[in-house]
Amino acid sequence: MPYHWVRRPEEAPEKSGASSREPVAELVLWPHRSLPRTGFVGFIAATAALLSLPLFAVLGTKVLWGLLPFLVLTVWGIWRALSSSYRTGELTERLTLHPDRIEILRRAPDGSELRWEANPYWVSVALHATGGPVPDYLTLKGEGREVELGAFLSPEERRDLAGALREMLSAARS
Repeated sequence: MPYHWVRRPEEAPEKSGASSREPVAELVLWPHRSLPRTGFVGFIAATAALLSLPLFAVLGTKVLWGLLPFLVLTVWGIWRALSSSYRTGELTERLTLHPDRIEILRRAPDGSELRWEANPYWVSVALHATGGPVPDYLTLKGEGREVELGAFLSPEERRDLAGALREMLSAARS
């Protein structure tokens, strides 16, 4: 799953008058990558090897030098496209729940950050089955704003996350 709990709500200490600086729960989300970075080199090597197979038939001829630039350009294009995809996938969202506030920090691939804070007592979780940019669009509403969370997750993951967030917020209110 492209999200994990850094600190789960059930791991939070009992209310003992501790400082609100210590988060009750923390969640990190990121876009799913079907090809992990560890498989990147293997994929490029396999692609180059398979694309070079037709070159064996023209080895030692002038045709080899006519085909070679196109095959090199193809491997470079695939490498460039995958590298670009990895850069755009560096998006992260971090939800942190404190006893007195909930905050979401969204860090874009270009390094820009968007921050949202609200009182967890007044925050509501909404799962819009239709009408959003994606099916089962997950939003949090509070402090007069409605913000999206995990739009890059699959619909099933957003539904699971919505249930977990509702439980987490209800536990924080009690």
